Amino acid sequence: MQDDTDRHFDTLDRDLGRIGTLEYATAYVARPMVGMGIALVFMALAGLAAAIFFGQQPINYVIVAAAVLGAYMAINIGANDVANNMGPAVGANALTMGGAIAIAAIFESAGALLAGGDVVSTISKGIIDPSGMGETNTFIWAMMAALMSSALWVNLATWVGAPVSTTHSVVGGVMGAGIAAAGMAAVNWPTMGAIAASWVISPVLGGIIAAAFLAFIKSRIIYQDDKIAAARRWVPVLVAIMAGAFAAYLALKGLKRIWKIDIGTALLIGLGIAVLSYLLSKPLIRRQSEGLENRNKSLKVLFGLPLVISAALLSFAHGANDVANAVGPLAAIVHATEFGDFAAKVAIPQWVMVIGALGISFGLFLFGPKLIRMVGSQITKLNPMRAYCVALSAAITVIVASWLGLPVSSTHIAVGGVFGVGFFREWHAERRRRQTRAARPSANRLAVEEQRRRKLVRRSHFMTIAAAWVITVPAAAVMSGVIFVILNSVAG
Repeated sequence: MQDDTDRHFDTLDRDLGRIGTLEYATAYVARPMVGMGIALVFMALAGLAAAIFFGQQPINYVIVAAAVLGAYMAINIGANDVANNMGPAVGANALTMGGAIAIAAIFESAGALLAGGDVVSTISKGIIDPSGMGETNTFIWAMMAALMSSALWVNLATWVGAPVSTTHSVVGGVMGAGIAAAGMAAVNWPTMGAIAASWVISPVLGGIIAAAFLAFIKSRIIYQDDKIAAARRWVPVLVAIMAGAFAAYLALKGLKRIWKIDIGTALLIGLGIAVLSYLLSKPLIRRQSEGLENRNKSLKVLFGLPLVISAALLSFAHGANDVANAVGPLAAIVHATEFGDFAAKVAIPQWVMVIGALGISFGLFLFGPKLIRMVGSQITKLNPMRAYCVALSAAITVIVASWLGLPVSSTHIAVGGVFGVGFFREWHAERRRRQTRAARPSANRLAVEEQRRRKLVRRSHFMTIAAAWVITVPAAAVMSGVIFVILNSVAG
């Protein structure tokens, strides 16, 4: 009797174990489905908002469809682009994943709603001549195709795990639709040439600036006998540089509604904020450094808060600047549908801006962690000092690019900064090994295989990201051209 009872309980335990395993597997499989479901609900609500806003009968289904696509694009920007701002801070353990998502969602939305919605070029920085489109309907289908193709491309890149430029995706989409609608002559090729040049200039400049700051931190702080005293001297200077750079950047990008600022005025504003930040941060850093041990681990504490602030400012600036990628073509479609013509620039309605801001936040929350981990920890190992160099590089590179008049991508700059820090670490480690061998010829030499294993930048990620960057514009252009032909033939 006892044996039968034991066997019965053993069978029950096995069955319960199977059920528990099944439940766990179901929850694991369903997790991405939940995110997809929430995203679809948000897109449906965006379409409903457009239908309510344009409540006349019959409902304008073109605007409803464009609103759904704009929401889809915004979700993809949140999933892919925002990772570049938050990845370094998370990889350096200055922020948790949850904290990074919360800060990014707040500051991206604030940037989009407060500073991102004055006027947007519907032809995406003068890439095509809308007058060559002929009919208004042709222009509407071209913008629809650009929106759909760029969103699909960014979605595919996020799935593969490659941080790409949503700006360049929209550029490719607009170019492809323009060529399909009005031929090669419709494209402003000098502008496209400048954008192509920025593919190389943005990441290289970002990488060089980030590496230069890391070299400075190593020589002036890390390799000093009294690290804490050196940090008290130089960390306030670095904080001032960051504050000044961001102030100048936000003055250029975020104050367009109130005051048209030139680069010289923006730099003067940045200088004033830099001096003020230095005076405020110096006593704070001194107080924070009291009692810290004279070792590298203590330095991470001093860079933690400035890194978090820089990540928040990057998110605000990104929301102000890049939300137009999601809602620019949508605003163009709304304007063309309402007024029956197309203009080079249109004002963005507030409900369109809300769709863009909320979409970016939803995309970040639902799908952002994958790319945040990629940028923050899978390319190269980051600590607060290295991550701070990446953030500084992003702000300064945008200022330099604005001064030179180059259209740059925040994605390329930030990821280029991560690569710059990683390759500098490799070069620096190799230089120290050579110095050790020169001082001690008897020191063991590493085998070739071991030298490859000790590379500090993952080459597979480098090749994947570089390839994705190169093919973003042509891939989005081809997709957009095909989609335009289909839409135009169905509508016609």
